[in-house]
Amino acid sequence: MLKNNLKYTFFLLLLITVGCAKRGSITGGLKDTIAPVLKASFPENFSKNFKGNEIKLVFDENIKLKNLNKQLIISPPMKNEPLILPTTASKTITIKIKDTLQPNTTYSFNFGQSIADNNEGNPFNQFKYVFSTGNYIDSLSLGGTVKSAYDKEVESFVSVMLYDVNDTFKDSIVYNESPRYVTNTLDSLKTFSFENLKAGKYLLVAMKDYNSNNKYNPKTDKIGFSTDFITIPNDTLYELELFKESLPFKTFKPSQASGNRLFVGYEGNVNSAAASPKIVLKTNNDILSTIITKFPKKDSLQVWYKPIKVDSLNLAVAKDKYEANFNFKIKDQKKDTLKISAIQTGNLKFRERFALESSTPIIRVENSKISVINNSKTAVVFTSEYDEFNQKLYFDFKKEPSENYTFKLLPGALTDFFEQTNDTLTYKLSTKSTAEYGNLTVSLENIKQFPVIVELTNTKGDVLTTEYTDKNTTVDFNLIEPALYTLRAIYDTNKNKEWDPGNYLEKRQAEEVIYFSKEIDVRANWDVNQIFDLSIPYTPEPKKTTDTKNQN
Repeated sequence: MLKNNLKYTFFLLLLITVGCAKRGSITGGLKDTIAPVLKASFPENFSKNFKGNEIKLVFDENIKLKNLNKQLIISPPMKNEPLILPTTASKTITIKIKDTLQPNTTYSFNFGQSIADNNEGNPFNQFKYVFSTGNYIDSLSLGGTVKSAYDKEVESFVSVMLYDVNDTFKDSIVYNESPRYVTNTLDSLKTFSFENLKAGKYLLVAMKDYNSNNKYNPKTDKIGFSTDFITIPNDTLYELELFKESLPFKTFKPSQASGNRLFVGYEGNVNSAAASPKIVLKTNNDILSTIITKFPKKDSLQVWYKPIKVDSLNLAVAKDKYEANFNFKIKDQKKDTLKISAIQTGNLKFRERFALESSTPIIRVENSKISVINNSKTAVVFTSEYDEFNQKLYFDFKKEPSENYTFKLLPGALTDFFEQTNDTLTYKLSTKSTAEYGNLTVSLENIKQFPVIVELTNTKGDVLTTEYTDKNTTVDFNLIEPALYTLRAIYDTNKNKEWDPGNYLEKRQAEEVIYFSKEIDVRANWDVNQIFDLSIPYTPEPKKTTDTKNQN
């Protein structure tokens, strides 16, 4: 009997223990979505007559600092960055100022999204600590947007700066001195906002500051600026367009590439033979025969010369007001030989010319030794054009749909600068049917001026095809590959048939680029008719295109 009672008592205690364990089990609870809260600051936020060199911020929970070097914006900038501790999770942040503060100045520490709780990473968004070394807090503000002058989207973390315009102001201030105020577009925003500003006259500048030193370096940085000085207070919303300046032309000491070729590196704009500098190669006082070409995908020119047995050469460069003179040693090296390669293989698009690329410059093309034969063995009339600067030979002829073409170059059809000639060359290409392509007609509305460059690009921004109009408001892109296209128009102000960036010192803005608001879907055997209103700036909101099935 006693044994049975003990058994029942044991089971009862076991049930009670299990029940208690179940009621007390940890389920995790609701996820913390609340940002940290600032409980206290020493000195108090928005303090006046600040005299110290240390600030303490106390939060209601452990916080961590994330991407502080990108997120924190101190305005006005300090020459010596403050020390912010700790770098590990803590309820307290200590800011140790290592700079001499300016008198009667309002300082702002904008932490962006760098302060977050330690557990869930909830950010204390755009927290600002503000103090003044004078007896008042400046309270004026200014705002606007930043965009790319050329690309559809602007980069993240663009600095926006205000410089005092006073008796000592010079335009070169952006190169040499820090701004009076600075803010940032951060990683996801394209807008900027200044607060706690003093009334005055300012230069407004946007800068993609890759060196993070608040100074403009044209070799690496991009810049945008307000052409006119601004006054504060001001309720205007400013739009700044960011561009990379073309550097002034400059060459570097030549290097020997082979026994008959030099490399000459350069800075600046050399996009065509018309823009290329005058280069003279000498041995003693004798001028050598040369050909100047562009090295593909590099900021280098190639100087081709006939092999000569000397130890040194002299090279003189002149372009506009620029002049340079180089003396350098050369060695006996292997010579370049003629090689021909085709740009296209297999398929030839209707909107492109068949092109051959030569490894050495071509000086003579004999069309009588070149033939183009179609599928029915009939000779096709063609013309050829050699682009010496880019070392490319183009062929123009009337292309027929669903056709095969054989290009044959007999020996001696091409002669290069060194009197080398080609062996027999044969290339086979074909065209697709017109039904495999689409057609796009763009009707331009509200054009401010001509000429206009109209471009179709892919999602990466690569230009796929271009049309140029100096009077027509309708532009046809016939027989283009089925794809999603981005459409943009460029006002070609200087009529050089390419987009030109601006120049800060010349106070010249970049040529205006307008994007159509959505991608255009061109499908095979379809006609797309699209109205493009150039008075409407790009917005992410899509617009419909009018598609009609091609009946041909």
